[in-house]
Amino acid sequence: MIRPDFEKMNGLIPAIAQDAETGEVLMMAYMNELAWDKTLQTGEAHYWSRSRQTLWHKGGTSGHTQKIRSIRIDCDDDTLVLLIEQIGGAACHKGYRSCFYRELKAGEESICSPLIFDPKEVYK
Repeated sequence: MIRPDFEKMNGLIPAIAQDAETGEVLMMAYMNELAWDKTLQTGEAHYWSRSRQTLWHKGGTSGHTQKIRSIRIDCDDDTLVLLIEQIGGAACHKGYRSCFYRELKAGEESICSPLIFDPKEVYK
C-alpha cells in the first residue's frame, strides 16, 4: 500500500487538495503520520496544523469537509495529491472556493475564485 516517507522534512509532507471532478487546486496543507492514518480511517481529509501543533479535521468546524476520492503520491514518496469532493463548496477558511483565490495577471491583482461564505458567520 502507498505510504508516504514521513522521515523526510521533519515528519510533514505537502498534501495538495484538488477537486476530483474539475481538477481545480483548492488548497495545500501538510500531513504527518497521524493525519495520514486518520484520513485513511475516515475517508475525509485530515491535516497537521503547524500553527496550532494539532491534528486538524478539514471542515470539522465549518462543515466544509473533504471526501477523499483517491490519493496520488509522487515518485519520492514525499508529496500527496488528494482528489476530493469538497462538501459545502469552500476549501478556504476565508470563505473562498479555493485558497488560491487571488491572481496576478499582467501586473494586476484580481479575485479569481468565488466567495462561498462569510467567515465571520461560520467561525464565531
